Amino acid sequence: MIKTILMHVDGSPAQDSRLHAAALLAATFDAHLVGSADTGIGWPDYALIAGAVAAATAGIDFQNLRAAARTRLDAFDAAARRLGVASVETRMIEDEARYALLLQSRYADLVVLSRDAPSGPALPSRARGLPEYVALHGARPVLVVPPDGGDLALPGTAVVGWDGSMQAIAAIGAALPLLVRADSVRLALVNPDMLRDLHGEQPGADMALYLARHGVQVDVVIERTRSTVGTALLGLARDCGASLMVTGAYGHSRYREWMVGGATRELLERSRVPLLLAH
Repeated sequence: MIKTILMHVDGSPAQDSRLHAAALLAATFDAHLVGSADTGIGWPDYALIAGAVAAATAGIDFQNLRAAARTRLDAFDAAARRLGVASVETRMIEDEARYALLLQSRYADLVVLSRDAPSGPALPSRARGLPEYVALHGARPVLVVPPDGGDLALPGTAVVGWDGSMQAIAAIGAALPLLVRADSVRLALVNPDMLRDLHGEQPGADMALYLARHGVQVDVVIERTRSTVGTALLGLARDCGASLMVTGAYGHSRYREWMVGGATRELLERSRVPLLLAH
């Protein structure tokens, strides 16, 4: 079950989309929604950067950062309640976003984030790649909501990428509460003949049976293509009108990611629907 949802609150244009998605899930699962805002820097970092000369103004600067975070949280709280979220909480952490979210994600069932903006003002280097970082280093699944994907009827139709890996197993396990409620689920295997040792004689059959025993309405879809894994999954999601995609998250240095063409990065960059990642 999903009973605690953690959402990043940064006041960016993409926040409305992820709040709509988080509010919808909170209503579906009668879950508690936690909004997390960070100051972007902790006291040790500030002391290291500013040095002793700036000690006299450190308190003033931190108060400005805290005030800005509090303003974002107040706006989040009001917006969440307008959307009908019954149980809302706000938290402010004096640290970078990635560390703040990793810490708090330990006590949540799902983390809701947005993907990096493709254009507009440049993000601080430490703010880029936030979904990948939290998914790869945290213990909880991450739902990455595109800027225009918050109004979709989650879970609706779901496309699940299945390649037999431990990461895919983790993603499917994390997504089960959503998959059980989905109108239909497409269990997608891309070029499974390349991984016969993981799929067996009937690729997808065993995982489909596992999901069916949990009450999931699942169909196996096998895609044989020269395109990348990401392109194949995105095409399937588009063709079936999916509202959710589920896939394992692979680190950039892994041989598997090179082999499958960087599917994680491609899905994050191009998906038009919320993407649930787990590692």
